[in-house]
Parts: sequence; structure tokens; C-alpha cells
Amino acid sequence: MQEEARIVNRIHEAGMFGNSPNPERIRTLLSRLGEPQKGLRYIHVAGTNGKGSVCAMLDAILRRAGLCTGLFTSPYIRRFEERIRVDGECIPEGELAEIGERVLAVADQMEDKPTEFELVTAIGFCYFQRRKTDAVILEVGLGGRLDPTNVIEESLLSVITGIDLDHTALLGSTVAEIAREKAGILKSGCPCLFGGASDEAEGIIRKTAREKGSPFFAVDRSSLCVKELSLSGTRLSFGAWEDVTLPLLGQYQTANAATVLSAVEILRGRGLSLPDEAVREGLASVRWPARFEILMQTPCVIFDGGHNPEGVREAVRSMQTYFPGLRVNVLSAVMQDKDFCTMADLLSPIAKTVYTVSGGMPRSLSPEHWAECFTARGVKALACPVLEEGIRRAIRASREESLPLLCLGSLYLYRAVAEITEEQ
Repeated sequence: MQEEARIVNRIHEAGMFGNSPNPERIRTLLSRLGEPQKGLRYIHVAGTNGKGSVCAMLDAILRRAGLCTGLFTSPYIRRFEERIRVDGECIPEGELAEIGERVLAVADQMEDKPTEFELVTAIGFCYFQRRKTDAVILEVGLGGRLDPTNVIEESLLSVITGIDLDHTALLGSTVAEIAREKAGILKSGCPCLFGGASDEAEGIIRKTAREKGSPFFAVDRSSLCVKELSLSGTRLSFGAWEDVTLPLLGQYQTANAATVLSAVEILRGRGLSLPDEAVREGLASVRWPARFEILMQTPCVIFDGGHNPEGVREAVRSMQTYFPGLRVNVLSAVMQDKDFCTMADLLSPIAKTVYTVSGGMPRSLSPEHWAECFTARGVKALACPVLEEGIRRAIRASREESLPLLCLGSLYLYRAVAEITEEQ
């Protein structure tokens, strides 16, 4: 345990995106490690929102079909090891320490030092190679074209869940620019699937696919029929798939499920045996925390990882579906480099009282500034400088008022909210 903690601390010290993007850096690192990324089969997933949920659904389906799966996602919610999994199980502490030590020893010899995300990506490749996985579901960290995961040379399928404005300082200020960055994960001759609703983004991704000789597929959203949306779960039909059940909440998960069901058909054509029963059982059993997750029943406390305008918009739509006509309490932290004014516009129509807190990161907008955004829109807002006190205050008020509490923000905020709800 101590050795693992030491390795994790060293990885964190490298900084998540401290150095400017440079694909050659991770190529050098992996080359000196013996090219562990080679010889594996990948499903590569990019997109502004929905990446993690799509990855979790695909992982659950492939495991139900009897395949040994690797799952690489970020960020982690409670434990660092969550980012690297095989057959649904996190990388063991001992193996994380062992592989991490080897990766860091190589990285220390490099003049251009790898970032935290590059180190974690390399550890993931080494572990997946060691476990001889049948398929790796690989989530992009940021963007696509210059992302460390894009070092892979081919994929069973490239998935782009959707495109919206986020990380504009790094990826571009328009949907078109961001679409080009994310289309950078497409591989020559390998199929790609677009699950978004933007015609502009679809056109750019389709053009990139044509240039690379990649078969292009788009999710037919017109064939999606949502039959039941309740706090107990979701039931939907999509194309030939009738009455598919999904335990994940949030209206947006139906679109993610449609993307996954579309991906299943493509993967079958790529040689994966995915029986209908495995698909249905996988979706019915999937678990993915912090995405419109109910953390407490009384009051009803819901956490959603929406941290950009599209994510907040979808969370608001879901609240309006589950609690029609009701103004709810909101607990929120936001980053100062996000379009928080638009996010305040989206939240204001459903908010009775907003409790603003800090996300605990250098990029966090101050609770006071965040509260002022809502006050200016005529919504009562209370700035809570101490995170834990703010959470308890919001829960207490929601219980007294018999109102749901929607908690929104970075996934890193989830840990604090979950720990306090577990105490109640």
C-alpha cells in the first residue's frame, strides 16, 4: 500500500497536462517500454460528453459475451486504480506499483518528461498487454488528434459520442475546430461511428473518414424510442432492439445506449461474437457512478458530472423529466475556464436555491463569484466557502423543504458529496 501510494504521488507530481501536447513524447516512452500498445485490439472513444458511459456500456456487453476486456477511463472518482480495469476489476495495487515503477524509471531518463496522463496511459497499455486482453475500450483523455491514447495504430472501431464547445482554449473555439481535433482518432481503413446531433460536426467527421478510407456510420436517432424514464431505470427501443432496459438514469443515457447498440452491429461485422442476450444483459447490469446517480433517497440527492454547457443542459432536461414543474435545490462547483454564464442560464429556470462551492482545484471559480451569477438572474444563491459545510447545508435545507438536491460539477467533487451522504 505504501509503495503504491508513493508511485501514485510521483505520477501526480508530473502534472496532468503540464507540458504542451507532443505525441512524440509518449511514443518515445512506449518505445523504450517495448511497445506494449501493439498487438491489442481497441475500441477508441472520444467526444465532448458521454465517453465514460459509452465505454462502461461497451465493457459490460463485451464481458457478458465472454471476452476479456480492458477498460481505460478518466478521471477516477474515488481510487486511482479505477482508471485501469480488466474484466471489471481495478488494477491491483501491487501491479500498479510494479508497472508504475518501471514506467517512471524509463520516464526519468527522458529529457522531455511525460505528463501524468501519459504515464497513466503507458501503465494501462503495459497492464492490458500483461493480461492479454481480447479488447480494450480506450477513452480519450482530451480532444483526440494529440491525445496520448491516439498512439495506437488501428482500432476495431473509433467512436465519437458528440461534439460541443468545451476545452476551447486547447481544442478550438468552434464546433468545427473541435470536431477536427476529435476526428484525429480515426484510423485508415478502420470504421468510425458518430453519435452526436451536430450536422456540422458530422460533415467534418464524415469528410475525415472519407480521406482516411474509413467506413463511416452515424447513429440513427430517429429510430430511438424512449418507453420509460423513471428513477427506477430506463426502458427504450432502438431500431430492431425492443424493450432494452438500462439501470443508468439521466435522459441523455438513452442517446448513449443508442450509440452503443449501433457500435454493437459494427463490432459484429469486425468479428466480435456479441449475442443478443449478452447485449441485453450487459446493458441491464452496467454501473457507472456520478452520472445522474441517486446518492440518497430522503432527501433525493442526485449527483451528475455535468461540467460544461452540454452536460448541464442534459442534466436540467433530466430533472425536468423526473420532477416536472418542480424547482429544486442545486449544489454546484464550476471551473473558471468553462462557459459558466451559459451554465447559470441553463440552471436558473429549475433552481429554487443554489449552494455554490469550490471544486478544490486551482481552476475553480470562487463560490462567491459563482453565487453572484445566479443572484444576477434572480435566483437565490448562497456561497459556501467550506465545501463540506456547503454540502451538509444543502442536504439539510433540501430535507426540511422536501425538495430534491441536484449536485453538479467535476467528477472530483463526487467524492466529497458521496462521503457525506453515506454518513447520513
